[in-house]
Amino acid sequence: MKKIKFLSIVSLVLLLSISCEQEVIELTPPETETPIENGTPGSANFTKFVAVGNSFVAGVQGGALFTTGQNNSLPAIMATQFAKPGVGGGAFVQPNINASLGWNLFVTQPFLSDNSKPILGRMLLQGASPKPTPQAYAPGNLEALPNPSANPGFIYTGGKATLNNFGVPAIFLGQALIPETGNWAGAGTDPRFNPFYGRLAAPPGGTSTLIGDVAASGGTFFLFWLGLDDYFLHAAFGADPTKAPLTPATGAGAASFDLQYGAAIGALLGSNANLKGVVGNFPDIFKMPHFTAVAYNAVPLDAANAAALNAGFAGYNAALDGLKNPAFGGAYGTTAELDARKVTYIAGNNKPLIADETLLDLGPGFDALQGLGAIDATQRAQLAPFEQVRQTTSTDILPLSAGSVLGTLVGGNPSLINGLSVPLADQYVLIPTEIQAINNARTAYNATVQAIVSANSSKLALADVNAALDGLVAAKVGIYNNVTITPNINPPTGIYSEDGVHLNSRGYALLSRVFIQAINDTFGATVPLTDISKYSATGLPIP
Repeated sequence: MKKIKFLSIVSLVLLLSISCEQEVIELTPPETETPIENGTPGSANFTKFVAVGNSFVAGVQGGALFTTGQNNSLPAIMATQFAKPGVGGGAFVQPNINASLGWNLFVTQPFLSDNSKPILGRMLLQGASPKPTPQAYAPGNLEALPNPSANPGFIYTGGKATLNNFGVPAIFLGQALIPETGNWAGAGTDPRFNPFYGRLAAPPGGTSTLIGDVAASGGTFFLFWLGLDDYFLHAAFGADPTKAPLTPATGAGAASFDLQYGAAIGALLGSNANLKGVVGNFPDIFKMPHFTAVAYNAVPLDAANAAALNAGFAGYNAALDGLKNPAFGGAYGTTAELDARKVTYIAGNNKPLIADETLLDLGPGFDALQGLGAIDATQRAQLAPFEQVRQTTSTDILPLSAGSVLGTLVGGNPSLINGLSVPLADQYVLIPTEIQAINNARTAYNATVQAIVSANSSKLALADVNAALDGLVAAKVGIYNNVTITPNINPPTGIYSEDGVHLNSRGYALLSRVFIQAINDTFGATVPLTDISKYSATGLPIP
């Protein structure tokens, strides 16, 4: 067998454009809906409405928790409706973050030992081909820094007893049940710690739990929507368990979702025999723009750059052909399987190169080629990064975060290009087995929620968030209060904020209608549905 010449990748310039454009939708004339300004509580008591959940309850928009987003959080909007004449709702106090841009949850940022570096906050659409872009604070502005030693204002000083909104961004269900979540001694070292819960009590913390706080708050009616991050964070990090694990649905003892969910609801209902509430189930996140905006063939190349890349991968492709040698007896895959793993680029849109841990490891095969003298030690070393790689297919999903990485250089080296000459890191791609595992977990979570609600039918209402968002995706468009909405980021109709998963103010207003309708149906209330025309959508792109 002749030796294989393994060429290096030449430098190329790649401009990756992730578009928020979607198909054109034909609109129909709206039906007039007259807002109702008064109602009744039915068998519910909204005197003190409290809410507990993750970032969707806290009011995150554009990837960050900031003051304006908090003011338009899901429970704050619901509280506005509970305060309508006849409904009986009272004041609604939130732990104001006092930050104009907030702390971006989608960008890896340390707790900044070097405070001269700008903090990245919420995203806005920017550029001629609009992209979600984190906005930077001026160097030295630490108003959003989740570090009380450098930013004392991060700590909420109003006292938990007065709070109504206990929404905590990026929190797993299990974290709501343990005191370590608020223990500042674990900041930066203990994965159970969450600074957005820690801020509700002055350091050192670690003596209370989120569910315990809510149970002790004296609430008369609650919203509970924890559990979404138990699968969303795993998906957002490309199913990389080292960054965010997927909570087992059952069978993991105290760490399983079903037992944690039952414990949390049990603690709330057990705190007050008259307490009632509404819970939400979990939507299909893979229908959200965060997971649909980046196409599986999202890399544009011209003919020259495609040819340069193909020359660079000629040696790898030849090595795959070498593994078809009958002497190997098909140990390294069939001809079709090996051909499917070849890397080829074209002029036009291209499929990124990814690592796939479910593929047969070709390392032993490449060792065998070296043993036969088909490749030398240098060529074998060059093949090492490509032992379990392939290009994407339509069954893979690239999260929105992949759009900021594809085509960038690794360490400034023009030969090392993410997604082209270097396999895209695990956190930026979801393969079919990972997608299925996440979908299976979500289905099981929803079954647990339904079972808990059914067992407490006189005390709990179920807001079917899954059906509501699925219905909007299927219909492609909705009209409420003479306002057209669509299930995407696109201004002015899109209900999603710039991060592609959290809703904008109008989206949260729409979701509040789902929760309020569930309350009305279950408890015989007539709480007025939210007028979404009073809430803003995502802003137009900034040039």
